Amino acid sequence: MKKQFEILHKAIVYPGFFRMEKYRLKHTLYKGGWSNEISREVFVRGDCVAVLLYDPDADNVVLIEQFRAGAILQPDKAWLVEIVAGAIEPGETAIDVAYRESLEEAGCEIEALIEINKFYTTPGCSGEWLTLFCAKVDSSKAGGVHGLDDEDEDILVRVVSFDEAYRMLEQGEIMSSMPIIAIQWLALNKQKLQQQWSVPQIA
Repeated sequence: MKKQFEILHKAIVYPGFFRMEKYRLKHTLYKGGWSNEISREVFVRGDCVAVLLYDPDADNVVLIEQFRAGAILQPDKAWLVEIVAGAIEPGETAIDVAYRESLEEAGCEIEALIEINKFYTTPGCSGEWLTLFCAKVDSSKAGGVHGLDDEDEDILVRVVSFDEAYRMLEQGEIMSSMPIIAIQWLALNKQKLQQQWSVPQIA
């Protein structure tokens, strides 16, 4: 099968801070031929970054908690435990954003940075492309409430042990995809990461 698609029409139906675009298109089928003309709306957010802040010396994870409008359909879950994240602005790289957002949202300076992966967050309806990092930080300097006033951010910083972060994940206290993916990655790669960042291993 030769994978192809054809855009028949594109319209911007909402041109706000986030953009909604509507497409009429068709695509080739696994069984051969082409699909019928289909109509789809796409939420256009742009490219984004998320960063798991990890202190290998203390084996701590720096998490944040904030109100999320997307979670208000379940009112008791409107405040979510997450990791640092933000959008890539014009002229920035993903690495630039990782450093900037870590300071803005958690007050943490990154000492080392590695890329975990890149992926679409919700490709059924959004074009958001995310670069996920893990950053080495000093968690003893983390805490308090952070965020930008002009973006109405109200972000509580929480420092927890890795074991506590994983318990929170298992108990359903973490309900956002980015921290779930990042913490599970850290569970698989923590020993290798500690060795890479020169943390003495306990026999």
